[in-house]
Amino acid sequence: MDFSVLFFVALVVLAFVLLFSVVKIVPQGREFTVERFGKYTRTLTPGISILTPFVERIGRRMNMMEQVLDVPTQEVITKDNAMVKVDGIVFIQVMDAARAAYRVDDLPYAIAQLCMTNLRTVVGSMELDEVLSQRDAINTRLLHVIDAATEPWGVKANRIEIKDLSPPADITNAMARQMKAERERRAVITEADGEKQAAIARAEGAKQSAILEAEGRKEAAFRDAEAREREAEAEARATAMVSEAIARGDVNAINYFVAQKYVEAFAELARSPQQKTVIVPSEMGALVGTIAGIGQLVGLAQDQQGSGSRPTPPRPPAPPAPPAPPRAPRPSVPRT
Repeated sequence: MDFSVLFFVALVVLAFVLLFSVVKIVPQGREFTVERFGKYTRTLTPGISILTPFVERIGRRMNMMEQVLDVPTQEVITKDNAMVKVDGIVFIQVMDAARAAYRVDDLPYAIAQLCMTNLRTVVGSMELDEVLSQRDAINTRLLHVIDAATEPWGVKANRIEIKDLSPPADITNAMARQMKAERERRAVITEADGEKQAAIARAEGAKQSAILEAEGRKEAAFRDAEAREREAEAEARATAMVSEAIARGDVNAINYFVAQKYVEAFAELARSPQQKTVIVPSEMGALVGTIAGIGQLVGLAQDQQGSGSRPTPPRPPAPPAPPAPPRAPRPSVPRT
């Protein structure tokens, strides 16, 4: 009785062990390799699978998701003999579980060493300024080389990035001084360019001002010439009228001209800055007669304008004014 119970328990345990060794569940994002007597036969994809008992077993459990590997920091000598510290990261993904499992022993270590050697090669072929300014070019070259090298392993290199580039302290200080000098140079150039533009603007303004001033003088000269021309025409008409009056025997016309010149000369004499005294003439009767003659000429001109084109008979000459009695000369009046 006891023996039969023990046998049944042993049989149940053996069945559970056999079941768990034969039935395999592969999680998502993983793939298992199957070995038969130590030889690779097939790959189990995510899901449930059944193995041949006592013949097949699980070989390698491979991660099929994208993985991130760190590239250790290393010192690299550039083409211009500058020492820089470089590190980075690489993104890989296993595409073929069998090749990744059986063609390389330690896949992460192998890819990290491959990245370090190629990073040293690429950075060493460039100058320091190129290394600091062309990270994208370095990443592209590294990605091309690493992807080609890992393809036989069934691994795809999706991306490679340089995390840090650290030049020595003396080179960093020299770069800072260079950057400061370059910015000062740009500031000087910008300031000089601003002064140049300002000078050009001032010169253009002066040019436009001179052009406008010349145009103003031209217009003023044209207006002055037109005024002188009209004044000359008026003077010519007045002279013609006086000449006609003289031809008719009108003595007042001659008196008009004489009185006009007399008054103009006396006005110039009074306005002269060099004249300290003003001499007043004692014979004022002649001046009064002249003014009367001017009044008659003005009335004649008004009558002609009122009658239009109809001729007006000449008026008889006015009798001359009686001579004024002689007077003593008036004393000179000092001009202040």
